[in-house]
Order: sequence, then C-alpha cells, then structure tokens
Amino acid sequence: MIDYPLPPAWVSEKLRAGLVIPAHPLALTPERRLDERHQRALTRYYHAAGAGGIAVGVHTTQFEIRDPKFGQFEPVLKLAAETIASCDTATGRSTIRIAGICGATKQATSEAVLARDIGYDLGLLLLGAMKSADDETLLEHCRAVAHEIPLMGFYLQPAVGGRVLSFQFWRRFAEIPNVVAIKIAPFNRYQTLDVVRAVAEAGRATDIVLYTGNDDTIVTDLLTEYTVPTSSGKVRLRIVGGLLGHWACWTQTAVRLLAECQTALAAGVIPAQVLTRAAEVTDCNAAFFDAANNFAGCIPGIQEVLRRQGLMSSTACLNSKVRLSPGQFEQIDRVCAAYPHLNDNDFVQSNLDCWLA
Repeated sequence: MIDYPLPPAWVSEKLRAGLVIPAHPLALTPERRLDERHQRALTRYYHAAGAGGIAVGVHTTQFEIRDPKFGQFEPVLKLAAETIASCDTATGRSTIRIAGICGATKQATSEAVLARDIGYDLGLLLLGAMKSADDETLLEHCRAVAHEIPLMGFYLQPAVGGRVLSFQFWRRFAEIPNVVAIKIAPFNRYQTLDVVRAVAEAGRATDIVLYTGNDDTIVTDLLTEYTVPTSSGKVRLRIVGGLLGHWACWTQTAVRLLAECQTALAAGVIPAQVLTRAAEVTDCNAAFFDAANNFAGCIPGIQEVLRRQGLMSSTACLNSKVRLSPGQFEQIDRVCAAYPHLNDNDFVQSNLDCWLA
C-alpha cells in the first residue's frame, strides 16, 4: 500500500477557513536576472497584507524558471520559503507554503521531493505537460506525486498551459487520500461545476476544500453555495477562498474582499454592492490579464501593476517574447482610474521601504 503523506492539521484547518493565496510573481531586473531584493519585498508584502498562504513556482512565477538555461526553480522556492519563515517568526503566524509542480512523472516527482525538503506544505499539481494522456495515465501520475507531497489539484485553463480534464478524472482524483484542496481555474462554468460535482460525489466535501482560480469571476465564486444531488443525498459545498494571479497585486484589498464575502454568506444576504464589486474586479482582471488578447499579457500585466507600486523594478519576463500587449498599458490605466477603491497603494507606500530593506 502506498504511503500518502498528510499535511499538518493546522494547514487543513486554515485552508477550510478560507484564505487569500497570491500566486507569487518572479521579480527580474531589466536584464532578466533574478531581482532578489524585490522578490523578497513581494513575499513580505503578501505576508503583511494578510495572505494566509503563498504559492510559488506556479504560472505567475513563470514556468520558464525550470528551464536549465535559467535554473531558477530551486533558488526561487528557497528564497520564498526563507522569507516566509522569517515573516512568520517575526509575527507568530503560520503561512501555508504551496509549490507549483509541473512536467511528466519523473520531473513532477522530483519537484515534489525538492519542494517538500525545502519546507513546502502542499504541491499544486499542473497536468498541462500531459496533454494527450488518458485519465488512467493521469491518475497514476497524480498518485506518484502524492506519494511525495500532499496535493492541491489544479484545473488550469488551456489558454495559459492547462488542458481539459473530465468529470470522471476529477471524481477519481478526489479519491487520492492526501488531496486536501483543488484550485478550480478553467475560466469555464461547466468545467468548474465538474470539479464541484466530483468532490461531492466522492464523499470528500468536508475534507477537500475548493479554491477559485477563476480570475474572471472571483467574487461570484466566493458567494456561491452549491447543492449537489448524490446517491447519499444532497451535498452542500462552496469555494472558500482563492489562489489567484489576480491576487498577486492589490492583495490587502483582496483580503478585505474575502472577509466581506464571508460576512455576507454568514448573514445569508448578498448586498447589491458586493455584486457590483464583482463586476469591477472582473473589469480590472480583463486589463491585468489581457483578456482581449487571449491572456497573452497576463503575467506582465500583473507585474505592471506591481511596478507602478514600486514592488517590482521591471515587467521583464524570462521569455523575452512575453510582454504587455498593444493597448494593455492603457487598459491598466483605465481600470486604475476607474476603481481607486480596489487598490492598496497607501498600504504599499507606507511599508515599501521596510519591505525593500
């Protein structure tokens, strides 16, 4: 019988409570070298803003960090883990560390071992490298990685490196004992429902927590309770938090927004202004993520917002072809002017020198 390592109890408890988890960007100098000063500043910013977890080595961190010619996967994971540990020690908090896990089985298990040994609590498992694999092959792969580190499943939209995954896959994935969460990010309501139904029908609704990665519909995801008919009766479940590239900027406001959604759910009344906020956040995301160009500029878009705040020195990416799309800069201008209540500029400016020190 395969031994599946479980996360500490506090990790599962915090995940169930609902957290803001930013997908950590990669700070580079204009010459495309790792900018350790700004990389640490970003981690400190997320911690100070109230993020309950931080995800590193994910799409927003740039998949190219794994390329041997850059060799940044291990250094970036170590830098974040060290900085999180320092922040936790200084504040008495405990922050969940999530590492992105990619590639075919040999690479993915190697990344899982490395992340575990560095001190990461969960592996966020991306399956985009196995685009032609059938469900059985995918599940064997997932079980192999789960043998090394507890898992957060990841349904990533195909436009940015993911693949379509069937309901049957998710139903069987939910049977892996140390799957503790799933990030749902297909940017597709039908596929989102597939994951929700699969977890309910697997009888794991109380111990697999759902997190939104649907940056185009963040607030709606956080406000929705699902009622799923199963052979054991109706199962109620909801998406309790988010692991989002969008939340890599304006993070303090995201923490407040999640709290506002949780308060509304507890009261059983969704105020009209919260639904208005949902549309505003989606409009911002369209600019940040470059929806007009099929998300081609999603990484530099987030970086541009952070650069304007002083949290990054450039929007450079390891792949020199990845840059802001024509007109994207102006769209970011537009939403920044339209929704000043959504930014956290004052918070950043009052703490930036400390984070950069």
